[in-house]
Amino acid sequence: MSTALIESWLDPATAVVDEICAAGEPWVKLVTRGQVFRIVDLEGNQAVDTLFFNAAYLVERYSATDTIRRQSMLYLTTGSKLYSNCGNVMLTVVADTCGRHDTLGGACAAESNTVRYALEKFPMHSCRDNFLHALAHEPICEHLGMSKRDLPSNINFFMNVPVSEDGGLDFVDGVSAPGNYVEMRAEMDVVVLISNCPQLNNPCNAYNPTPIRLLVWDDPNDIADDLHRSLSDLKEIGCKSVSLVYPHPA
Repeated sequence: MSTALIESWLDPATAVVDEICAAGEPWVKLVTRGQVFRIVDLEGNQAVDTLFFNAAYLVERYSATDTIRRQSMLYLTTGSKLYSNCGNVMLTVVADTCGRHDTLGGACAAESNTVRYALEKFPMHSCRDNFLHALAHEPICEHLGMSKRDLPSNINFFMNVPVSEDGGLDFVDGVSAPGNYVEMRAEMDVVVLISNCPQLNNPCNAYNPTPIRLLVWDDPNDIADDLHRSLSDLKEIGCKSVSLVYPHPA
């Protein structure tokens, strides 16, 4: 798989949202069409399980099947489009300094931890627990009437899940370094639901879950238009000032 490592020109100081999600915790936010959303892996090797929903029509949500099939690729990077189960583009990856994001590994759960690792792992905290907690307690989710039936397959940003020759999935050490980020432009209003993965049974988090940083910018095109208008105003003011100091000859 080819990767496209592209850095962003957006300045964190101009973000309208700049928050930290603690290790092992959920996070929910509405991102409107045209806004740019960034996830930062602060300490490296941290899996970020993420779901996207159409904020106006919850039946439409991120689809791993459509995203993989339409682009013939298992891993996401700059230029990748995130498709919905209705075949619409929900977000586009516009910058990426990691280069590899998983679409197949799914979210850890009490049941999968028990099957994969040991019976005594059942009570361990999991991404599914985070998703269910957010659905039950986050105001956005409550307002939209979301429930566990709304949980599809998720993306695992920064997670490294190679597919073996026999078709199996291997949960191995990540490839994300401290400070790596992925940035997406919303192509529709979306509800973002994140579980900052608490997994301790495999190396997807280097057996040490860590915090992530989450930023949102307003539509960069609007920012550029505002800047252009401001420069035009300054230019006009400057011309008037010169005319006052150096009046045209009669």
